[in-house]
Amino acid sequence: MSSVNNLIPKTILVTGAAGFIGFHVSRTLLDLGHKVIGLDNINDYYDVNLKFARLTELGIAKNEASQALHYATSSSYGDRMIFVKMNLEDRNALPKLFENYKIDSVCNLAAQAGVRYSLENPEAYADSNLTGFLNILECCRNYKVAKLVYASSSSVYGNSDAIPFEESANVDNPVSLYAATKKANELMAHAYSHLYGFETIGLRFFTVYGPWGRPDMAMFLFTEAIINNQPVKVFNNGDLSRDFTYIDDIVEGVVATLLKPTENTSLYKLYNIGNSQPVQLLDYIEAIEVALDKKAIKQMLPMQPGDVKQTYANVNQLKKDFNYQPKTEVTKGIAEFVEWYRAFYVR
Repeated sequence: MSSVNNLIPKTILVTGAAGFIGFHVSRTLLDLGHKVIGLDNINDYYDVNLKFARLTELGIAKNEASQALHYATSSSYGDRMIFVKMNLEDRNALPKLFENYKIDSVCNLAAQAGVRYSLENPEAYADSNLTGFLNILECCRNYKVAKLVYASSSSVYGNSDAIPFEESANVDNPVSLYAATKKANELMAHAYSHLYGFETIGLRFFTVYGPWGRPDMAMFLFTEAIINNQPVKVFNNGDLSRDFTYIDDIVEGVVATLLKPTENTSLYKLYNIGNSQPVQLLDYIEAIEVALDKKAIKQMLPMQPGDVKQTYANVNQLKKDFNYQPKTEVTKGIAEFVEWYRAFYVR
């Protein structure tokens, strides 16, 4: 992070600050000397205790974080870390936040996550990923925010056979509502950059994993199942590959797009952010077995609706513009996750 360490401190709104990526991005920005306004609605899509534990790491007490629309100050970082529990779709509360603080940049990582859950609760995706994102764009427009960095997803590529995935590829064939909302975010950002002249950077994340990860992600589910002697669900009979990307590499890329200038003068930018080294699902499970020193009980299952067979990121553009360079080998990343998981869950 040394390349961005000497920049003038900024005030950055990080939405989804109690989430996996948002927590790590917030902590890194704070450690670099910036001010973070963290926002999260702390919904119960997964265990809220994990979300509160992440906030505790940032110095935000659970009793303060639990209060809706309460601006809590960090015990660790002082007033450089402020947290507020809020829904992005709240059209009254969100503009007040922008009135209270002069925000230089926004990092929008809040979204209803999960491909399979979008089959069960599509309304949640419309509320958070569409209405919520529109509200962010409107606040950036009305309060003269210079830069918006936001989370898109590799899911926009659908079941494309053209690998590695490139940003110039056609992404008009989503296979889940989640993917459709992420494609919609990219289109909405383009319109606002064009109409109102502020910079938007969309990051298409590729299967992020690591310490403090989400319980609905493969890394977490596989580890939990193996430790507890439960079957590991292997979809499409293991014929899947993912561009698993370690959280530290993701954070480095996100922070660079937030803080570093670039010679790319376009106001609207889209980047893949991944490891660019896809791993077969069965090899991934084997690496977890090695880290745990325990064999998995595999339950071979068919392909799930909304899933894709492979992901593989071409990250040349992010390398060119922001010197992005993922460097964490999957075996090392898995070992780091397993160490955290045991410390956090295995008492």
